[in-house]
Amino acid sequence: MTQSLDTLTQTLLETAKRAGAEAADVLAVQGTAISIDVRGGALEQAERSEGIDLGLRVLIGKRQACVSASDTSLATMQAMAERAVAMAKEAPEDPYIGLAEPDQLASDWDVAALELADPSDEPSPAALQDDAQRVEAAALAVDGISQVEGASAGYSHQQIHLATSNGFSGGYARTDRGISCSAITGTGANMERDFAGEARIYQNDLPSPESIGQQAAERALARANARQPATGAYPVLFDERISTSLIAHLTSAINGVSVARGSSWLLDAMGEQVLPKGMSLTSSPHRARIAGSKPFDGEGLATREVTFVEDGILKNWVLDLATARQLGLTSNAHAARGTTAPPSPSAGSLSLTLGDKTRDELIAEMGTGLLVTSMIGATINPNTGDYSRGAAGFWVENGEITHAVNECTIAGNLRDMLKTLIPGNDARMHLSRPIPSLLVEGLTLAGK
Repeated sequence: MTQSLDTLTQTLLETAKRAGAEAADVLAVQGTAISIDVRGGALEQAERSEGIDLGLRVLIGKRQACVSASDTSLATMQAMAERAVAMAKEAPEDPYIGLAEPDQLASDWDVAALELADPSDEPSPAALQDDAQRVEAAALAVDGISQVEGASAGYSHQQIHLATSNGFSGGYARTDRGISCSAITGTGANMERDFAGEARIYQNDLPSPESIGQQAAERALARANARQPATGAYPVLFDERISTSLIAHLTSAINGVSVARGSSWLLDAMGEQVLPKGMSLTSSPHRARIAGSKPFDGEGLATREVTFVEDGILKNWVLDLATARQLGLTSNAHAARGTTAPPSPSAGSLSLTLGDKTRDELIAEMGTGLLVTSMIGATINPNTGDYSRGAAGFWVENGEITHAVNECTIAGNLRDMLKTLIPGNDARMHLSRPIPSLLVEGLTLAGK
């Protein structure tokens, strides 16, 4: 049947209450996604998906259960509600779960101001294929590129609606348009590859396929003749392509779930220095045309700017309702929610204080060390912050890049690393987490 998401969520809430739920919330996501891949100038694969997913959470006392379905028939919703209620009755009690109080719920927001959905028409498959062919051709046109491993273009549109049994109902739309390319130089054992990709909410904001293909090619060519670096202790510059991973380790450590479980290496750090003086980390959920922006969180609370780290000092945990209750605090509206699981805290869109130096100036400043542009694997001790990751990038000697580097490991302790960060000024502000290049002193580098 064809119904609005508002109507579907209300119908499922009512069905759940009739089935015995004391409280409930419903998330509905309706979406369309198109993906086009080309190889050798010809169409390799085309995919299109459409559908609606419904996620129901029911609460009975201090017990909860979640079920999901992609069928919106009344019979399916009845079965969902009955199954969820039966599961909740058998679930273990959790004293911290529960819906928001009515006065906590968002009551007014301006979705239009966030510009989360491009109002222009959905691109045709032919237009997406043209983008993919152009990005591939641009990469292959660069001397030294032997092949393009993948050239893709895609588009997605989602309509999201959340409703709760205590009176909240709200929704918004999102769009995404992307182009990507992976270029290869060399052959056999001397083969090296690199990638470039861009995504925007508004199609008109997207860079040209030609610029993306050329960037992928230039990155791949720079990787030629890579070799292992010497083992030792060196400064490491995390390129802005991957520097967000360092901040992700920080936000994971201040996530309410980790803190409540006592499994965070920052468990005892509230009010203490975790970043250099002058550096702040803030959630920014209302930036226009940014993928991570949203008017309310996964529990219906109004989103707002929250400073997690101010002038280097840890000020707030990342909280949803349950973790806030467990810690004796108030939620700061950072609940994330999918259709298959209950809400959980997530840092979302973030802004980090920028420095005043370019990446080249940081390279000159580091003297001899490693510029990291890609990483694989991760070994992070959640209790101590001990850090080890495989890395590749470029060796820097006397403040200048000398050659490409691969097959090495960088190691240190996150608590020590984050306190010595020197930020660049090269963050890409269209990203949901515009994190600049970050220089870290004295990491252990394992190479040859």
